[in-house]
Amino acid sequence: MPHSLPHPGHPTSPAGWEGHAKGSTAYGRIIAGLAFAGVATFAQLYSTQAVLPILATDLQITAAEAALTISLATVGLAVTVIPWSFLADRIGRVKAMTWGISVATVLGLLVPLSTSFAMLLSLRLLEGMALGGIPAIAIAYLNEEVTKAHAAVAAGSYVAGTTLGGLAGRLVAGPAGELWGWRAAALAVSILATLAAVAFLLLVPRARGFTAVKASGLRGAARTLGGHLRNIRLLALYIQAFLMMGGFVAVYNYLGFRLSGAPFSLPTTVISLIFLAYLSGTFTSRWAAGLTMRFGRRNVLLTGLALSTAGLALTLAPSLVLILAGLVVFTGGFFAAHSIGAGWTGAIASTGRAQAASLYNLAYYLGSSLIGWAGGLLFQAYGWNALAAAVMVLACLTAVTVAVVHPAVSPAAPPREAGGAA
Repeated sequence: MPHSLPHPGHPTSPAGWEGHAKGSTAYGRIIAGLAFAGVATFAQLYSTQAVLPILATDLQITAAEAALTISLATVGLAVTVIPWSFLADRIGRVKAMTWGISVATVLGLLVPLSTSFAMLLSLRLLEGMALGGIPAIAIAYLNEEVTKAHAAVAAGSYVAGTTLGGLAGRLVAGPAGELWGWRAAALAVSILATLAAVAFLLLVPRARGFTAVKASGLRGAARTLGGHLRNIRLLALYIQAFLMMGGFVAVYNYLGFRLSGAPFSLPTTVISLIFLAYLSGTFTSRWAAGLTMRFGRRNVLLTGLALSTAGLALTLAPSLVLILAGLVVFTGGFFAAHSIGAGWTGAIASTGRAQAASLYNLAYYLGSSLIGWAGGLLFQAYGWNALAAAVMVLACLTAVTVAVVHPAVSPAAPPREAGGAA
């Protein structure tokens, strides 16, 4: 598909550059490098989630207060994704990601040394701010470096890498936390993230589709962001990101508390194994991306939302087997929808793609911070069933929004969008 006309103040790909083709060495290095970036980012971002009950007991705080170690990290990421995207427009996607991942790694190694709860929260906030340099920039980088025909598949591969990162961090933290406490868990995750960051730096190839632009000032930035926010199709995806990520994090934040109490009374190491459900997201994020060429992004995204709702309904049962089965379906459906939404922003936005992706991530992580924390208040007051029902309502609201704003089209004749197929 031909490139959109250049827009003042926004980067466009160099003339003639069509991107690395799937199967090429550079394509493979991009996917592998960004997968490691996903491990480094999401292992650190949620490093305390698997040990929240231990952390709450050790510091003598409530479940909702313990969850602030997640919420403040995601708030830090949310408020910096847009500044990072503008910086990346000036210095390059790879350099910006390198800076962010390096600073975050250093901060992560300092977290276990926290001498107070306030210091812990401050370091987690700063760690999240540094990690803001990865998610949105990675999607913009993919859209510039990979052929348009494979942009959705590449985005799905990146999201699959993020699920492995989140899983690895939690599986490392759970056993370490039970044996030696939450500080040891945080240190183990930080070491894992450091190794992944080094792999990213060694693998990711030099950008060929990036053209630097001069600073456009606050007025230019506001014009770019305002244009995206006035695009109803992008706005629907931002709403989806806010509501679904918020519900997703709430489920994983507080399910551990439910399983650690009566009647299940599971130990922390066993509870950390619930994060193996992330493997379903690793599969469905790539599977969903591959189905877009056949069924269209809209239909695949709505199917993902339906699956997540059905899975969450299973967790209402008092059976551990049904709870775990429901969590697998819920997680798979969520990541299927997320991989489509994340990649779709770059396809809809013909200019300012880094900023379009940053707004998606802003909504995504604000939802994680606000709903992920508020879910704890609901859980503490009314229990798991109330929390799960609330998240199901959010999923239904999301599905209605997407279905209304993105009308059904024939997959054989998708709408023309800069950046990829529908």
